[in-house]
Amino acid sequence: MIISHARVLKIAFPILLANITVPLLGVVDTAVVGQIASPIPLAAVGMGSLIITTIFWVFGFLRMGTTGLAAQALGAEQLDEVGAILSRVVMIGFVAGLALILLQGPLFYGALLVSPASRAVESDASAYMQIRILSAPAAIAIFGITGWLIAQERTRHVLALQIWMNGVNIVLDLWFVLGLNWAVIGVAWASFLAELSGFILALWMCRALWATPYWKEWARVFDKALLWKMFSVNRDILLRTLMLQGIFVSFLMVAARFDDVALAATQVLKQLLLISFFALDGFAFAAETLVGQAFGARNRSAFRRSALITSYWAFGVAALLCALVILFGPWAIAVMTKSSDVQTTALHYLPFLYLAPFLGMPAFMLDGIFVGATASRDMRNMMAVSLSVYALAVVLLVPAFGLSGLWGALLISFVIRAFSLAWRYPALEARCA
Repeated sequence: MIISHARVLKIAFPILLANITVPLLGVVDTAVVGQIASPIPLAAVGMGSLIITTIFWVFGFLRMGTTGLAAQALGAEQLDEVGAILSRVVMIGFVAGLALILLQGPLFYGALLVSPASRAVESDASAYMQIRILSAPAAIAIFGITGWLIAQERTRHVLALQIWMNGVNIVLDLWFVLGLNWAVIGVAWASFLAELSGFILALWMCRALWATPYWKEWARVFDKALLWKMFSVNRDILLRTLMLQGIFVSFLMVAARFDDVALAATQVLKQLLLISFFALDGFAFAAETLVGQAFGARNRSAFRRSALITSYWAFGVAALLCALVILFGPWAIAVMTKSSDVQTTALHYLPFLYLAPFLGMPAFMLDGIFVGATASRDMRNMMAVSLSVYALAVVLLVPAFGLSGLWGALLISFVIRAFSLAWRYPALEARCA
């Protein structure tokens, strides 16, 4: 198993490009609906898309779990299991999606109860969500298919899939909203059709497998031990992800306790932070794939080399991101907000973003390594440690240092996650033998 720099870049670069397209769709949705004179459609799309995205995001664990399991099966040359995994994730997507469609009433009611708005906004948001939820089976299945493609180093297909779905969505947005005057439901139908067409394209990308008998070896597909392993891995990743999301949500909630300017400045800086993490994602995905294949093949030297080379490149990207933030951070802040108070506050705390890529990179890369090895229990437990230390840091630092203390607590959580996973790394590598 040859692990080279070129191989790492071949996997990572398309993912980096695909991630760049993620914020673009939200910008277009906002701009198109923003052409309507009334503020109600814009508010309704914002609320509805947030709720739907959050509901679908809960199943995002399927992408990570599938990558690790499929990469290991590929490394072990278990082609029948590679095929069975794809069948399982497609079926999981359909079952979970149908469950969401059937449960949409209480789900939407609870979501609107948590974040109430005017009756007009809630009415339009409900109409939007009732259409968007119909794409749940396709959207959730795409998570699993994407993870399966990444495991086989087919990240160019992932990039093509992302570009296709966003492109279809944007074209239909313009046609339905500006051309046909469908307003909120136009945005919803555009997203639905984009996700449905994306699912069909994803299945077509897997056409080589459908020509084999592996995907329909039902005894293996429904094997209880293999199903339980998939459930256990995905359950732990879900819990880990919920805790990570808890850190970021509470980060904004604590910032909101200061004042509106502090919250707005924090939101602006968080967007820059997320862009940095999107860039690092490509190398974390490469680690998932190559480490998973090495783990499946029980090739310890390839395991270590995969971890090292992907991390070298991630470190270089982190250094580049730091330089970009220093050079262009003030300009980006000025573009994202016209409020002079928010700009001043954001510039004051911008230096924390100089450190964030360096301090976050080890945690991101170790996450990728542990995903590849399907060491999801360690990921869950170490995230619990990180969350606990973060909460303690918020309690101790925020009263003493204000918003600086909050940013310090966030960076500390990155460091703790990295150190705790690094502590478990030798045992993980020892298992690859």
